[in-house]
Amino acid sequence: MGEYDIAVIGGGPIGLFSAFYAGLRDMKAVIIEAQDELGGQLIKWYPEKMVYDVGGFPGIQAYDLAMNLIEQAKMFSPEVRLNELADQLEKTDDGMWTVKTNGGSYKAKAVMIAAGIGKIEPVRLGAKGEIEYENKGVFYTVKRKKDFEGKRILIVGGGDSAVDWALTLAPIAKKVYLAHRRDQFRAHERSVKEMYEVATVYTWHELKEVKGDGTKVNQAVIFDNRTNEEKTLDVDAVIISIGHKGELGNMVKWGLNMKGRSVVVNAKMETNLPGVYAAGDIVEQEGSAKLALIAVGFGQAAIAISVAKKYIDPRASLFAGHSSEMSKFKKE
Repeated sequence: MGEYDIAVIGGGPIGLFSAFYAGLRDMKAVIIEAQDELGGQLIKWYPEKMVYDVGGFPGIQAYDLAMNLIEQAKMFSPEVRLNELADQLEKTDDGMWTVKTNGGSYKAKAVMIAAGIGKIEPVRLGAKGEIEYENKGVFYTVKRKKDFEGKRILIVGGGDSAVDWALTLAPIAKKVYLAHRRDQFRAHERSVKEMYEVATVYTWHELKEVKGDGTKVNQAVIFDNRTNEEKTLDVDAVIISIGHKGELGNMVKWGLNMKGRSVVVNAKMETNLPGVYAAGDIVEQEGSAKLALIAVGFGQAAIAISVAKKYIDPRASLFAGHSSEMSKFKKE
């Protein structure tokens, strides 16, 4: 069993930044990630999507952002454990915490929960032919844009991802359709306006059936959920972008104060368990609006790690100064 100053549960953007910041505060860290690679949703679900709401980048591809975060996190050589879902969290007799996974046990003075929405799986619609044509024309994300060059594409969904895929693929696709079950979109207003200029949009429409020749998709049937009137579209690909669901495993049994699927934290990012902190999409912060943004999670992580540092070493300063003042970053 390895021993650490802090165990970071989650290897997505917030977990990676947490590990970096822990290193900055001279804390030995281990990153425990349930997926087979670091980077979280940036890598698994939309590596070629552009990210515009991270400070310092007018626009950056999700894959590149993930690679930068991984490089940054590894500056202080944290241990990385992949394909391990945190299963149990137990307090030891000496006041430390033990995180048990399907692959080992890790003892730490503090724990940082940055699990996002958990181990990620796509939300499926259950439309006829959907499962039959998974990865044969039915997809839940875009990993390589070039796979959709010159194709007729139906995107199903009304959130940021669906709208962004329409904008991203329109310049290279032969035709882009988008079907959404309402007439209101959960996406930035400017993006929605631009989408209407490059895609054929069907509001109040849902996917009924995916058709093909057994090896690939060639049609999709959508219907108006007010009138049940159907339309058959000739398409080569269907991208179902209605979200993802996370598997939290036994986290709900750890004794954490939770609100739905979120871990409740205070202004210091402290949970109800002493020495256990949380940040990012997984949290519900008391007295604060919830914004599921990477930029928000970065700030929460810096606070959590700083508070954890002082918890571990009461003599430590909560704020250690700006990184530009630290010797690690000064040029000789």
